Amino acid sequence: MQWVKLLGLGLGAAALLGLGIILGHFAIPKGADAPAPSTSVLQDLDLELLKAVMGQLDTSKIRENLWELSRQPHLASSPRDEALVQLLLSRWRDSESGLDSAERTEYEVLLSFPSQEQPNLVEVVGPTGDILHTYHPKEENVTGEQGGPDVVQPYAAYAPPGTPQGLLVYAYQGKEEDFKELQEQGINLEGTIALTRYGGAGRGDKAVNAAKYGVAGVLVYTDPMDINDGQSLPSQTFPNSWGLPPSGVERGSYYKYFGDPVTPYLPAHHSSFRVDHSNASGFPPIPAQPIGFQDAKDLLCNLNGTLAPSAWQGALGCEYRLGPGFRSSGSLSDGSQVKMSVYNRLELRNSSNVLGIIRGAVEPDRYVLYGNHRDSWVHGAVDPSSGTAVLLEISRVLGTLLKKGTWRPRRSIVFASWGAEEFGLIGSTEFTEEFFSKLQERTVAYINVDVAVMANATLRVLGTPPVQSVVFSATKEIDSPGPSGPSIYDNWKRHFNRSSQVYGTVPSLGSLGAGSDYAPFIHFLGISSVDMTYTYDPSKTSARIYPTYHTAFDTFDYMEKFLDPGFSSHQAVARTAGNVLLRLSDSLFLPLNVSDYSEVLHSFLRAAQQELGNLLQQHNISLGPLVTAVEKFAVAASALDQHVSAQRKGSPDPLQVRMFNDQLMLLERAFLNSRAFPEERYYSHVLWAPRSSSVATFPGLANACYRAKDTDAGSEAWAEVQRQLSIVVAALEGATATLRPVAEL
Repeated sequence: MQWVKLLGLGLGAAALLGLGIILGHFAIPKGADAPAPSTSVLQDLDLELLKAVMGQLDTSKIRENLWELSRQPHLASSPRDEALVQLLLSRWRDSESGLDSAERTEYEVLLSFPSQEQPNLVEVVGPTGDILHTYHPKEENVTGEQGGPDVVQPYAAYAPPGTPQGLLVYAYQGKEEDFKELQEQGINLEGTIALTRYGGAGRGDKAVNAAKYGVAGVLVYTDPMDINDGQSLPSQTFPNSWGLPPSGVERGSYYKYFGDPVTPYLPAHHSSFRVDHSNASGFPPIPAQPIGFQDAKDLLCNLNGTLAPSAWQGALGCEYRLGPGFRSSGSLSDGSQVKMSVYNRLELRNSSNVLGIIRGAVEPDRYVLYGNHRDSWVHGAVDPSSGTAVLLEISRVLGTLLKKGTWRPRRSIVFASWGAEEFGLIGSTEFTEEFFSKLQERTVAYINVDVAVMANATLRVLGTPPVQSVVFSATKEIDSPGPSGPSIYDNWKRHFNRSSQVYGTVPSLGSLGAGSDYAPFIHFLGISSVDMTYTYDPSKTSARIYPTYHTAFDTFDYMEKFLDPGFSSHQAVARTAGNVLLRLSDSLFLPLNVSDYSEVLHSFLRAAQQELGNLLQQHNISLGPLVTAVEKFAVAASALDQHVSAQRKGSPDPLQVRMFNDQLMLLERAFLNSRAFPEERYYSHVLWAPRSSSVATFPGLANACYRAKDTDAGSEAWAEVQRQLSIVVAALEGATATLRPVAEL
């Protein structure tokens, strides 16, 4: 692949002040443009240049980008998706503001689409088999943008085709305990259709949980309580406000894993081995279909049966009941059933990643990646085009400096536009599969900006502990949007904060799950990652995300009128992400603070001792080795920080700098264990894997204890607890060894 050749080819060595020290295998590729005149092996972050870049990030350019990106639907592999591939290539190959190189990589992946000939339907069927009512297969065309031929109808991607029919039951969020509650209420779930609402469990998990109880099909809707703060009047919804219109339907992937479904752990090249579709795992076992809350209201408000628990009630203007079936006094006939007709189909399609590269002047073999996906369910102005609009503006400003010859980063920067993210992080996962070893050896960090702006109140950041310090440094220097506003840091701290034993009150970083393209980088490759967005004030809304998420109402006008008029929040995110990017790519010493991991590890340890300690003691399992491992890590991290500080104050030796930076870069990899979670796919990071237990501690240990607590001593479940404890201890010991002086084994 060309980007590998460009970054990997080198003259081989750099002479350092006559010392003859070989700095790895990084240097300037043959045939490349000469580096900026100021290039030296001790090149460091230029604060004046950083300030200049912040001032050049232009709201009007970002607005123009967003208009172009979101003016048409661009579902993965569609003609418009291909047009955006060409747009990115042209921008990154521009003679005045382009990058060193730009290229595309195609993968042949399995996607899921509804039938164009037979739209998916939800109907009410009378006792004699006649169709009493057919619900809306598409959203209402309120602005003229929801009715075009390229607007894909709402559907549950990867849900199987089928025409189940049965009595309706209400199963709240479709969690396993929700179906258990219905069963305990004496409701026979066999052959029923379950109406569930978004939240609580993943999309596909709702169908998996339902199938365990004999449910034949699942409907999913967004309750106004969860997205609109209970509001549903026309004056409170788009196009008159930011709320979700009654016909709005959240599309999404119902596939359990990420990556191409039929080439797990292999890049999805045309020649790659593929699992047969019928044997592929992770697909929903029963048909599923999302619907709007106006249709859900008609179904739910006519249900018969026991009153649903208070926590299950919502904002549809009626009392929610459990079913099964409809009551005789309602508008739907007693004895009527719900029929789902799902005609989804699987297709192999070509999907492209686009990469834009700026070659590093001193360490071209060290990569800082900055990415976002390109595809959307419909217009996708918020998700993902707000992030891509910001990415393009950052790359324009840096590309202009590059073409003028006034700047070249110390390390290489790789901008990435991932394909088919909405179907399960496919483009980014295929990239990590194809370049697994190279990326693990050379990638400093991954920056993800997917939804750049979903509201205009505050920054929100997810990330691993080492990136906390660089994000804090960046946000302290940038003003939040608005006249005479506080710094982004202070505004962020006001909305999302935590008490730190080391720093006092600081903004809180959320942990990285699997909600966007950072997932394969942190969970599969062990690369320090960060994700950022501008969002709403959580004290003023109960919305789980912005209301028009994954609907045909996520348009440019929605963004400009209700989320970010003036695009100042986009500019704030561009400045924050651009600042972090330059600090990671240009700083002599990587601005990653490994000691911040110590605070997290001590927090995990305290939770394990307080919540699991007595249970473990009853089974003669000691947390002593874990206590020792955490303490040794803290000592090693502190010692490395002190060594780095000493080098900063003196005359840094280039080889020592390189060694320290490699320790900082490779720390995250030490927490990987590919055998730790055999039931999961791609999850190898023992600190950030999914946690089914509510105990905020080491996930493998917490999950194993949760499964073992009601089993007999000596069971396999308790053996797994001991195995998970050993896995965590071994990972911490390996991480500690990574932080110790390189000469020590």
